[in-house]
Amino acid sequence: MRRAVPWVAAALALAAVLRLTLLAPRPVVVEVARVERGAVEESVTNTRAGTVKARRRAKLSPQQGGLVVALPHREGEWVGEGSVLLRLDSSVPEAQLALAREEVKSAAARAEEACLALDLAEKELARGAALARDGLASEQLLDNLRSTRDRARAGCAAARAVLGQARAQERLAAAQVALTEVRAPFAGIVAEVATEVGEWITPAPPGVPIPPVLDLLDPSSVYVAAPIDEVDALRVAVGQPVRISVDARPGEKFGGRVSRVAPFVLDVLEQNRTVEIEAEFDDPDVAAALLPGTSADVEVILARRDGVLRVPTAAVAPGGTVLVLRDGVLREQAVAAGLRNWQFTEVQGGLAQGELVVTVRDTADIRPGARAVPRNQG
Repeated sequence: MRRAVPWVAAALALAAVLRLTLLAPRPVVVEVARVERGAVEESVTNTRAGTVKARRRAKLSPQQGGLVVALPHREGEWVGEGSVLLRLDSSVPEAQLALAREEVKSAAARAEEACLALDLAEKELARGAALARDGLASEQLLDNLRSTRDRARAGCAAARAVLGQARAQERLAAAQVALTEVRAPFAGIVAEVATEVGEWITPAPPGVPIPPVLDLLDPSSVYVAAPIDEVDALRVAVGQPVRISVDARPGEKFGGRVSRVAPFVLDVLEQNRTVEIEAEFDDPDVAAALLPGTSADVEVILARRDGVLRVPTAAVAPGGTVLVLRDGVLREQAVAAGLRNWQFTEVQGGLAQGELVVTVRDTADIRPGARAVPRNQG
């Protein structure tokens, strides 16, 4: 038995060595990130895709029906304010305008004739009054002269009223001619033309507008409208900075500002209740290059801190703990978190700069106490 004791001790020692070396479980390979200093932001993003819109956009149609005779500008062309975009056949209203102008000339001539007669009647009355003072004219003559003057005055006033009426008719005829044209209410780009030269635009019944045939938009007035969750509405305010991403330009982020927060909550059946916000681009050239109708996302920056300790948000468990790789062993560590977003979380306590934290826990082997080696070095 005494001879066997050394052999047993040696066997136990060998088993212990093998358990710690050849038979020991392999260290788990983990993805890690290094605790570092940097910027952390708190932000709010839209719950559904937003939309690029133009604040100045007009869908235009003529105020009356008629035959299209001219479309001076086509889709994609830039037009100035007041430019003619569409012209209807104006032969009938232009003939009416010409007739009205001739009526004005005739009425003006009659008014001039009547008022000249008034001038003559007033002069005759003045001469008669002078003769009456010298006793050379009777009162009856003066009465006749006064009556003639009064009739001439009334005739002049009537002729001037007719002239005013003729000029009103001329303005009405000119307005009818103007209705045959559609002009740009502001400078912009012709986005769509839904008619063609030679087509007839059908008049609409009273109170019913004619369907739009032209779409004009001002690219400098482009903005993004996006819905945010109602619980975040009170934290968003006009003037806060935003980052805008547009599906048509993947990988790019554009700066901007919140320009409007809707004063009501949208309550749409089978959808979360949201509040619509509007954001405008800092760079007008970027806005001008985007097409209205494009989908976009808005991230509102609520707060920002620079130069603070931070870890990837994926490293922080729901209970506010992280797995720290220290001396080849994973250790659970509680942290005091500050600002956070989907990318980074501010660390206010519990970790030191340079430590390695696990960012992915995709297997049961990644647990406190497990031996581990980093796949990367953070």
